[in-house]
Amino acid sequence: MDPTRSGHAKLLAGDFLSLAASPSAPPSFSRRGRPVSRAEAAGIVVSYDRRPKLLRFLLDDGSGCIPCVLWLNHRFLPQSPPSDVHAGKVRLGELVRVRGRVTGFRGVLQITVMDVLVERDPNAETLHWLQCLKLARDCYDLPPPPPARRA
Repeated sequence: MDPTRSGHAKLLAGDFLSLAASPSAPPSFSRRGRPVSRAEAAGIVVSYDRRPKLLRFLLDDGSGCIPCVLWLNHRFLPQSPPSDVHAGKVRLGELVRVRGRVTGFRGVLQITVMDVLVERDPNAETLHWLQCLKLARDCYDLPPPPPARRA
């Protein structure tokens, strides 16, 4: 199984923003032929716009800025914290890690955030960079596996 299909692909902003979109319905995204549906990113919040139903923010990791959107009216599973709890963690200048679905809105790639974690360790961003580079070299940049044959 392709790891970028089922898990959160750790991506730098430069890699995230270069994902290729296919015009299928619903749209799908890929990196070098590998499907990517969920992503994880870490960086500094450099822009913040809270509206009644959503929170938009930009996450800057040094290689670019990833647009993120957190829906405030989204219903989570009972064991998940409400989205307002996550929104309270997002502040300008804060180092955060986000996980969510890769989506597009008006031709712009974004992460529809499902989880936000404030990083207290200033080395977390550097560690994220190193993990992204290692995963790219050892996993994401390899040719996609051939399709399974049907017997």
